[in-house]
Amino acid sequence: MASSEGSSAAAPRPVPGSYGLPVIGAVRDRLDFYYFQGQDKYFESRVERYGSTVIRINVPPGPFMARDPRVVAVLDAKSFPVLFDVDKVEKRDLFTGTYMPSTSLTGGYRVCSYLDPSEPTHAKVKQLLFSLLHSRKDAVVPAFRANFSSLLDTVESQLAKGGKAEFNKLNDATSFDFIGDAYFGVRPSTTDLGSGGPTKAAKWLLWQLHPLVTLDLPMIVEDPLLHTVPLPPCLVRGDYKALYKYFSAAASPALDAAEGLGLPREEACHNLLFATTFNSYGGLKVLFPGLLARVAEAGEKLHRRLAAEIRAAVADAGGKVTVAAVEKMELTKSAVWEAMRLDPPVSSSTPTPRPTC
Repeated sequence: MASSEGSSAAAPRPVPGSYGLPVIGAVRDRLDFYYFQGQDKYFESRVERYGSTVIRINVPPGPFMARDPRVVAVLDAKSFPVLFDVDKVEKRDLFTGTYMPSTSLTGGYRVCSYLDPSEPTHAKVKQLLFSLLHSRKDAVVPAFRANFSSLLDTVESQLAKGGKAEFNKLNDATSFDFIGDAYFGVRPSTTDLGSGGPTKAAKWLLWQLHPLVTLDLPMIVEDPLLHTVPLPPCLVRGDYKALYKYFSAAASPALDAAEGLGLPREEACHNLLFATTFNSYGGLKVLFPGLLARVAEAGEKLHRRLAAEIRAAVADAGGKVTVAAVEKMELTKSAVWEAMRLDPPVSSSTPTPRPTC
């Protein structure tokens, strides 16, 4: 808006876009997002239609999972950082987007990911998590080396025998053990969880994320089943109790520290379970297969350059993968960052504007 002094600053214009008819428009957009266009084309077509990278649209899951599917999408690098400015946006109950899974899936607690930074418990849980990471920093690389060396040996063995390997399945089991080993010094597979930990964790994750995923089922079955109403939490109660039992024992030192921070032990345990299983394990479950897929499709020339760089750096480190060795792998780091840019494990954020903005 021009000032009285004659400033030439452009007046703000209304955000373009459309939400369509109530309910009908949101359902139609959900079908476009998942089935008729796909995620990338869904956004690209609307940016083209409205001539803007800041637009009003509906986002999944919509009716009847989300109270309000209407958002203003910021789809360019210049605008996107505002989503992380906690002075301008609020993140209360918005971790998974425009809907929030039942707290029955997290022991009745709103865990840290659903708390706004202004809430007192947020700071306490965040301090607990960072204290845990700091206390276990020297265990991460040895745990990674031990667990994933075994995975790669199994992959090589399967390739030699049958010409193919089930990397995703192996990665699920290895990542779950690695996270428990790195954070708590206790591999879940050596406890009462046995080999069933990854399956229980994946089932619990699905119950929270099903409104945001597709499983390649027929649309007429999948959309009402996964995207319309919540799956009953009671169906994963036993799986969650088994996971909680592991964390309450393995994370005992961290839970002692939580009580010193003023966090109830039970609430702290549910938060550790969520952060470890949802954030860490869920991330590795997606990241490593996606990274390998991107590298695989990049071609033999890149494969040779990566192999030469990695082998040289590891040889200089005495035959072990160390933090110092990784720091020397410039091409490897570049490949990882590019894969994460193309396929970020968390591709969106959905805060709401603070009343003062």
